[in-house]
Amino acid sequence: MNAYNGYSTNQDALKAGIEAGKMAGHSATAKIVFAYVSCDYNVKKVIEGLKTVYDCPIIGNTSFTGVILPNGYVGGDKPFVGILTVCGNDLEVGVACVKKSNPTECAVEIGEQVAKKALKDAGMTVAPQVMYMVASPTEEEYFLKGISKVVGRVPFFGGSAADNTIEGKWSLFANNTVVPEGVAVAFIYTNKDFANVFTGAYRETKDMGIITKVDGHRTLVEIDGKPALKQYAKWRGLNPKNLMGANLLSATITSPLGVKDPLGDLVAIRHPMAGNADFSMNIGNKLATGTCVIRMEASVDELIASVEKTLTKLNKKLGKPAAFYHLVHCGGRRAGIDARINEVYNAIKKVVPETPFITEFTFGEYGFEKDGRNTCGGLMLSFTAFAK
Repeated sequence: MNAYNGYSTNQDALKAGIEAGKMAGHSATAKIVFAYVSCDYNVKKVIEGLKTVYDCPIIGNTSFTGVILPNGYVGGDKPFVGILTVCGNDLEVGVACVKKSNPTECAVEIGEQVAKKALKDAGMTVAPQVMYMVASPTEEEYFLKGISKVVGRVPFFGGSAADNTIEGKWSLFANNTVVPEGVAVAFIYTNKDFANVFTGAYRETKDMGIITKVDGHRTLVEIDGKPALKQYAKWRGLNPKNLMGANLLSATITSPLGVKDPLGDLVAIRHPMAGNADFSMNIGNKLATGTCVIRMEASVDELIASVEKTLTKLNKKLGKPAAFYHLVHCGGRRAGIDARINEVYNAIKKVVPETPFITEFTFGEYGFEKDGRNTCGGLMLSFTAFAK
């Protein structure tokens, strides 16, 4: 298995796709192209450009502000496309994308549909060894439930589509199907080893409580019977009125909430996104009453340092040379890191000096623990490596 990188910042979306594809090359042997693009582009035109180079599955999404490739951070104030082209005789892939057209459609059923389509695209009747998923940042857990109904618990990695301003300008795609809401998957069949490290890399504090009331699936109303925003503000010694609206999102990048898996091996981060007038909090992932929520902490220095630590752990977990790395890095963390983003690049290159990789910035992250289950979170890192 081998992989190759390409990118472009051409203002013309079609030309950008062509340039990125030609830079990565290896069109005759490519089995899949992971592509991450600017929401400022006409995404269909980018894919059209990539399709002039490749006749293999292409999957990906819009990424928050940029991507990181072996030659550096690409994006910022420029539109961008970055790709990772994977080749190998020991690899077969099937992809599919299904749009959620209206709010009444069942996300679980859409998950079932996309899994069946991906199996058909791969020409397979058995579950893959691993799957990649991208979804709109709304119902990731339910899309996953539907997929699991078809293929069972398949180890997975990936992240949610993102835009630059949290305005819903994101999109995701598989081949020529580009949608703003829905899910896409790549079913990957290979005899090569792979590993994933899924972590928030935050420290637990002693501030914790039981979720006693939730509105819908992602609005935290009460912790220990008290208004959630007031309880969170009390933990931090803040005025809850100063955490209203989007103020809460930025204030919680270095101190979000977390929920532990049953074995205690993973703390899935739950990012508070907005404070409401009734002192409830909109959260970036699904919540359940009766669950303990923990206030987590990490400085910006620690967020940056966690990249090197997570990659080092990933290499140890894989236990052999990697063919490529697929690095999902939360867009919220990226926003908190801000102008220090080149330090993230330096951290990656310190551990991965030569091997191809791509880093995207998402509004939700997906990964797994060997003895647990596939999990969706926010403000997290989902770092994946495949062996040569």
